Amino acid sequence: MKQRIALLTLVLVAVATLAFAQQDKSKRASPPAQAVCKFSDGKSITVDYSSPRAKGRKIYGGLVPYGEVWRTGANEATSFVTTADLTVGGKDVPAGSYTIFTVPTADKWTLIINKKTGEWGIPYKYESDELARVDMGVGKTPVPIENFTISFHEMGNGCHMYLDWENTRATIELTEKK
Repeated sequence: MKQRIALLTLVLVAVATLAFAQQDKSKRASPPAQAVCKFSDGKSITVDYSSPRAKGRKIYGGLVPYGEVWRTGANEATSFVTTADLTVGGKDVPAGSYTIFTVPTADKWTLIINKKTGEWGIPYKYESDELARVDMGVGKTPVPIENFTISFHEMGNGCHMYLDWENTRATIELTEKK
């Protein structure tokens, strides 16, 4: 009898796990979003992330603690795919697939570009797979931002990547290496 109960429990857990994995991600509280930077030569950077909502909460220094690695969104870790070789904060980033994380503080952020892909966003345990850590600028947004948003502003042979949420904008320049 105990074996049947154990087997039934295992089957129910497996079914629940499968149902969760196949759920419609667009119905999540933090739905999927995407940002793309397109270069003049047809190469691009694509960032896929989950976009949490502020919902009246204190975000930076609250929900997202200062000085700790943040998955830069919600749910799965944020993916960063570039078909171009890049320079990011003075560091070389070859074309490829990466995961990005950040370490926010009140006056400076750090962008982490990690070679490990496909993982859940937390806890961060991939320091040995880091390609680069680079400083980001940080400032205030002109208006409060309810939905965490990653966007690009294309310019010349690169883009500025913006991370906007609450009343904060973190930014970094990404330049295509020629």
